[in-house]
Amino acid sequence: MFNFEFYAPTRVIFGKGTEMKAGRLVKRFGGSRVLIHYGGKSAVKSGLIDRVKQSLDEEGIFHVELGGVVPNPHIGKVYEGVELARANQIDFILAVGGGSVIDSSKAIGYAMADPDKDVWELYAHERKASGCLPIGVILTIAAAGSEMSNSSVITDEKTGTKRDYSNNISRPKFAIMNPELTMTLPDYQTQSGCTDIMMHTMERYFTQGGNMELTDQIAEGLLRTVMKYAEILHTDPTNYDARAEIMWAGSLAHNGLTGCGNDGGDFASHMIEHELGGMFDVTHGAGLAAVWPSWARYVYKEDLPRFVRYAEQVMGVERKDGMSDEDVALAGIEAMEAFYHRIGMPVNMTELGISPTEEQMKQMAEGALKAVGGPLGSAKKLYEDDIINIYRMAK
Repeated sequence: MFNFEFYAPTRVIFGKGTEMKAGRLVKRFGGSRVLIHYGGKSAVKSGLIDRVKQSLDEEGIFHVELGGVVPNPHIGKVYEGVELARANQIDFILAVGGGSVIDSSKAIGYAMADPDKDVWELYAHERKASGCLPIGVILTIAAAGSEMSNSSVITDEKTGTKRDYSNNISRPKFAIMNPELTMTLPDYQTQSGCTDIMMHTMERYFTQGGNMELTDQIAEGLLRTVMKYAEILHTDPTNYDARAEIMWAGSLAHNGLTGCGNDGGDFASHMIEHELGGMFDVTHGAGLAAVWPSWARYVYKEDLPRFVRYAEQVMGVERKDGMSDEDVALAGIEAMEAFYHRIGMPVNMTELGISPTEEQMKQMAEGALKAVGGPLGSAKKLYEDDIINIYRMAK
């Protein structure tokens, strides 16, 4: 195992009706002038935004609101939020939504700390953030794990460039998690979220070194749990216990817990998918499902022991007489594809509904490498030709 630092400062308030504690929590963490940031009309139509405003009003907290955050959140909406926040002297941001809303809130928080600089420079990795407004979260989609993570992803909608930025100063002060708030999600969105949760764990699992048995056991248990309850939600979307299991798994998958002691993880699939998301605006979890099987088949020989363990411990592959390690690894990948299909997820780009040209695949490969400033991955180092080959395999 490698040395590691684990930092997870977010206070979690979990369970039914917990959104009504928002006002007290905002006040506890010093907020007096709040920007309520959210996504689509469902948060308003469901009455959630009104309940949040009531909670703030009961504590005498000033608030303004900004909705309209879309999946693969846009830098344009971030700029709009910054302008509104500055005009109203906002000192706290309350994100009501899923990963896109939380990521947009983090970007606004960064921008408020550096009023004379363009926040996109952070996502272009041209400088580091000097501060961030405090952020609280009322989670409505279990997927990204941004409610407990240090990361955010923003898209420049004018260029189709999707980039990430990570800094511990953006970790939310609190995360309110009421599984009931996720019950009205369409199944495709629920299952895309489950895929994203699994991928956050799998990205940390397929490494070339520094593995801890305890970390592996936590990761494998989390993955098996998500698979179990994803299938339950596919047919029983209002099952509270299943919603709760998935919601908590989403936070644990991306707060650093499942990466303790390893080399930081692979994350090549995420970088490859980010380019798809930026160019084609696909749903993130579904994009990951479409990319992962091809990535796995491309790299598994370089990280064979991990793929064998994954097949046996997570996918339940039983080694039969005459099966080699490669056979077991490939059976695990095939079992993963079968699981994706059972929950309605794609396993290639055709099923995802896109067909990039050779020129587009080259452009995306160049973008993925530029985003990280070098080769992708841990299981196998990937360069431009490798990434293009994975895109080709995924068609």
